[in-house]
Amino acid sequence: MNKQHRAINYALAGLLALGASGAATFAHAAGMEKCYGVNAVHKNDCGSSDHACAGQASKANDPQSFVLVPNGVCGKLSGGSTTSGM
Repeated sequence: MNKQHRAINYALAGLLALGASGAATFAHAAGMEKCYGVNAVHKNDCGSSDHACAGQASKANDPQSFVLVPNGVCGKLSGGSTTSGM
């Protein structure tokens, strides 16, 4: 693979990453809420003070990591909170 093809591949990967982050923002705006303390290991939706990216939570039910759930569901989940446990 030559340098031009490699540069194009990197550019496309960057665009896909931007699209994925935009999808998370759209989902949050479309009737979803952040629910802290109910994540499974490596199944969080965004960063916290312990890590910078989705999928990097090293412990389950982390009060600083959230997952997006439909509005009104978080309060029904054991340990769920709409505020971070920082």
